[in-house]
Amino acid sequence: MTPHPARWPLLDLDVPRARAAGHKPVPFQQFVLKIHSRCNLACSYCYVYEMADQAWRDMPMRMSRATADKTVERIAEHAGRHGLPGVEVILHGGEPLLAGTEWISGLAGSLRDRVPAQVRISVQTNGTLLRRPVLEAFRTLGIHVGVSLDGDAEANGRRRYAGGRGSFEEVAEGLRLLASAEFRDLYGGILCTVDARSDPVTTYEALLKFGPPAVDLLLPHANWDCPPPGSGHGDWLIAVFDRWYGAPAQETRIRLFAELIQLVLGQAAAVEGLGLLPTTLVVIDTDGSIKQLDSLSSAYPGAAGTGLHVAADSFDAALDHPTTVARQMGADALAPQCQACQIMRICGGGLYPHRYRGGEGFRNPSVYCDDLIRLITHVSDRVAADLRRLSKARSRR
Repeated sequence: MTPHPARWPLLDLDVPRARAAGHKPVPFQQFVLKIHSRCNLACSYCYVYEMADQAWRDMPMRMSRATADKTVERIAEHAGRHGLPGVEVILHGGEPLLAGTEWISGLAGSLRDRVPAQVRISVQTNGTLLRRPVLEAFRTLGIHVGVSLDGDAEANGRRRYAGGRGSFEEVAEGLRLLASAEFRDLYGGILCTVDARSDPVTTYEALLKFGPPAVDLLLPHANWDCPPPGSGHGDWLIAVFDRWYGAPAQETRIRLFAELIQLVLGQAAAVEGLGLLPTTLVVIDTDGSIKQLDSLSSAYPGAAGTGLHVAADSFDAALDHPTTVARQMGADALAPQCQACQIMRICGGGLYPHRYRGGEGFRNPSVYCDDLIRLITHVSDRVAADLRRLSKARSRR
């Protein structure tokens, strides 16, 4: 059932009026398939299992073949209708490897056979199940692998099994195998959720030991009703930025910082939570329901829902959902404070779920507003100083 309009994130958003004002839908190009709804870890901060929305309890454990086939059909339909040259399919969970390599192999084959576009397939895993047979299968299938890890054994302590045992050793074993010459071509990178209580440089250097080609740093999912754990997230990120930016040679790509530098230099950035480019991501849950950005589940029960299902609805229908429109209309969807801010074009209001406040929806500044201002100002100042030095050096030649 479609959510009642009062529950829609922008309470004053009139979709027909937004379309009439020139806000045209942008086709989805990233499809997150939640192929398994359960996880073998019990991470203390997980937005799926530990925050507001507990809908996972009613979800099928694994996406059925019929649902997977219909999802592939809808992706093919969307890609063909919009003439997309390529799409990205991200296998997610829960822990997606619990679906089994045989099941994943069938899905990958179907995507490549039926979607009239280049399909890049990746899996985002907690890494505990990464063993040679899995990676050999993924090498054959051309599936890239991203691993979630929050630092060294101490920093990664929040990522634990239900009995309390840490997962670091199993993840480290899987990462070392993934980083080996045999499988490195599959290595997508490491996703790290920031813990402001950990030492930032120690955390970053612990990740570097696994030779990641890229690192994604994510702020913990929080909002005005559920504040972030601790404080100082901006300072934490600044410390890592200085260590990364000041290295004699680039040791890895940190997407947050790389995209932020592009924005500071007046270019566009393709990471959600920065800049004003429209989102092109949609989620399909294990039951076939079409959802918004998965982390919206951290706000309130049903926040990610659209009332749409792959069995009955095309992805074009999701393009006209108010949340999609809000996430594609740029500055017009932001709070008045954000629209008046000097760094609005760079910040973009922050990640959509982090703007939520009960009774007001999402038309608020990010709960991390002060942290983002500190980080963006610092990065901008460092880049500007380097450009000035470079300009002076060239003028003396």
